Amino acid sequence: MTNKTYGQLCPIARSLDILGDRWTLLLIREFLLGPKRFKELLAILPAMGTNRLSERLAMLVQNGIIQQVARTPSSLPAYELTDLGEQLRKPILALGSWGLKLPIDERIDPTSARAELIALCLTSAGDPKASAGLREAYEFQVDAEVFHIQVNDGSLLARSGPSAEPVAVRVQCDMATFLALVQGQDTPARALREGDIKLLLGDRQAFTRMFKVLEYKP
Repeated sequence: MTNKTYGQLCPIARSLDILGDRWTLLLIREFLLGPKRFKELLAILPAMGTNRLSERLAMLVQNGIIQQVARTPSSLPAYELTDLGEQLRKPILALGSWGLKLPIDERIDPTSARAELIALCLTSAGDPKASAGLREAYEFQVDAEVFHIQVNDGSLLARSGPSAEPVAVRVQCDMATFLALVQGQDTPARALREGDIKLLLGDRQAFTRMFKVLEYKP
């Protein structure tokens, strides 16, 4: 397939040749959370439609940004970022950090919020000193969503689904509680005491530490 091009000998223009079409960056956003199948992507971004989704995926494969991978030998193939695609993590999360500062447009549907996307942006927006020296994982059940965050000495990685590795903390809450805690508008102690959040696994010390790691202060 032939990509559109700005026809300019400029690294920014060349990047936009691949990433500038509508929906493309949102697809990359989903792959930052881990491998995704075609049907999963379509469920997340239904307005794309099957034809446009197929075209975008083929373009990203052609340009070496994503590749097909089998989750298990018998499962349908999924797509994941290549090493080249993974290099987009920092610039895209920088856009997310910038977006956290923007007011909410009245045309945006508030029910479209996903806790794992907020967590994804928090992995680059929080204070890295809060997780310095830590190597552990946290798992969240926020309404119907399940995702986890891997902490590795100041570096945070958000991933869709449950953790395949042992976790230090597993919690359950609703979206309003999750937002209040990561924005510092509520305290973990109060939320736990009042039952707004349930500690399914881990001790209170790790529970409190987790929200220190994730807390966002504009």
